[in-house]
Amino acid sequence: MKKLINEPADVVDDLLAGMSAAHSEIRVDEKNRIVIRADAPVAGKVGLVSGGGSGHEPMHAGFVGRGMLDAACAGEIFTSPVPDQILAATTAVAAGAGVLHIVKNYTGDVLNFEMAAELAAEAGVEVASVVVDDDVAVQDSSHTAGRRGVGATVILEKIAGAAADEGRPLPEVSAIARAVNANSRSMGVALTSCTVPAAGKATFALGADEVEIGVGIHGEPGRKRAPLAAAREIAEMLTEPILADLPFTRGDRIICFLNGMGGTPLLELYVMYGEVSRILCSHGIEIARSLVGPYMTSLDMAGCSVTLTRVDDELINLWDAPVQTPALRWGV
Repeated sequence: MKKLINEPADVVDDLLAGMSAAHSEIRVDEKNRIVIRADAPVAGKVGLVSGGGSGHEPMHAGFVGRGMLDAACAGEIFTSPVPDQILAATTAVAAGAGVLHIVKNYTGDVLNFEMAAELAAEAGVEVASVVVDDDVAVQDSSHTAGRRGVGATVILEKIAGAAADEGRPLPEVSAIARAVNANSRSMGVALTSCTVPAAGKATFALGADEVEIGVGIHGEPGRKRAPLAAAREIAEMLTEPILADLPFTRGDRIICFLNGMGGTPLLELYVMYGEVSRILCSHGIEIARSLVGPYMTSLDMAGCSVTLTRVDDELINLWDAPVQTPALRWGV
């Protein structure tokens, strides 16, 4: 294993120290492993808090700042943050208008955010929650945890963040977040495994000519193993199930997010985006906005995911609103 790290046990603390040194728009609570918007709490504004296991950077800490999150909690690699972290983040950004928790649908995340919300309520902070569950690879929604939360989290954090920055009240920000989740679907593919620093070896084994269709962001199994194929064929394996699941229909406008898993160059991501775009055009679906790049990664995994979010004028306007975070910025 070759990694640019010090000690595996210190990797999350070293990550946060580096982010603090690099970005003036955030501040870091080292004790609680929280990244906080530099000007938080913002009086009268709904606070947005998210978080999860580290290893998915820039998700979530890279999306803290104007127009997105007010705070993000960093768990250990691929491990949920604990309730005390989430509570500390919630109280740090509470400014009288309530706090929205944005939670990816994994058992540990859901339970720990629920506990933190209860503790915050006891402290007098109003908390609402939205659970992101956009991964169509989990076909059986009666599965213990249900569908996994993946790429739609980025889109939801951006759009809900813009609504909060406009001064909208907590019920409205929450409703917008839930609408984004309800209209989003995702699916991913892995070409290689990832390597967790503490483990020092690949999380799972893939043959030299195999890919995992529907892989989870922690290396969870997908729908099937398949032979490595051309980008156009892989794009169809990801996009067609997404289109069928909502279902998306001719004339829909969407945000198309082509996400890199951490080990795939932009050259390949843009090749894939071109193929996904071709498929969407053949279905009469209009790409209103796009995002391409490694925004929700899985350490060094080679692969990508496709997220499609059906949008209207309001959601497009919120997507276009200014954002200034370490990983996403425009209009500023």
